[in-house]
Amino acid sequence: MNDEFLIPRGLKRIFLLPGELCLSEEPVLMATLLGSCVAVCIYNKRTGYAGMNHFLRNIRANIGDSAGKFGDTSTTYLIQSLLTLDKVVGHHEAKIFGGGEVVGNLSLGTGIGVYNIAIAREILKDFKIPIIEEDVGGKQGRKVYFNTKTFDVQIRHFKSRYKNYSGRKIRVLIVDDVKLIRQILRNIIEKSLEFEVCAEASNANEARDKILETDPDVISLDIIMPGLDGLDFLKNIMQYKPIPVVIVSTIAQAGSPIERRAKELGAIAVIDKADLDLYKFDDSSKLKYLVALKAAAMSILDFKHKGI
Repeated sequence: MNDEFLIPRGLKRIFLLPGELCLSEEPVLMATLLGSCVAVCIYNKRTGYAGMNHFLRNIRANIGDSAGKFGDTSTTYLIQSLLTLDKVVGHHEAKIFGGGEVVGNLSLGTGIGVYNIAIAREILKDFKIPIIEEDVGGKQGRKVYFNTKTFDVQIRHFKSRYKNYSGRKIRVLIVDDVKLIRQILRNIIEKSLEFEVCAEASNANEARDKILETDPDVISLDIIMPGLDGLDFLKNIMQYKPIPVVIVSTIAQAGSPIERRAKELGAIAVIDKADLDLYKFDDSSKLKYLVALKAAAMSILDFKHKGI
């Protein structure tokens, strides 16, 4: 089924990354992508106010950690925020999704989902908010679409992908504000037997949506882009949803402060566009790019180091 079939026309779409939370007094479509993470959706039957979170772990152990990443703090804040708009607990209902035992990009480890589900149930019980629907556990990931106009939540299940890439190609998201560059990089990738392009984006906002829609294995990321630049976006990726990244930029020369900063933020490889000779279609430059993508795809990100 096509994702667009699920999306009601006329509703603003809001994608939540891991660790984020959204409240709305107006009808919107909140969406997210879940593996072992859990999303709690809460709806006010009287006012139509609604909220949704997406947390990665069950309990915040360190006060300095981001509250949005943890089920106890995130769900409590979500409920308290809605209760400031309407103090009557009985006007609120909840739904819980996620907590799958998956592997690959969407999971933080075996057993995490069980604890995430438990903390969501516990916090809602403490506030006496009834859970009227659940789609949790199992061994699959979930795409969640929460229509706050109707409190209808549509779920798409999908099987998680394994890091050994057995029987499938490595999926690459290309992020660059120049259309011609995206086309050139796409041609290089699609002529390889090991890779395929799962999506393209011209800026960080588009890339954010494409990450949640397609769950890429690797991101090919430019630095100079309108709005949020590539380094700031890289920092956000590594903090909230670590995915292997290869920087491809005109300002990332070998040995430069930009190259060092990109690697400090978590880039697996940093490539100067000038070294690729993209407009010459040189075989050696193509190989350099593909080798970097392969190295990134086979890397294991340090979740603890990246703030997860």
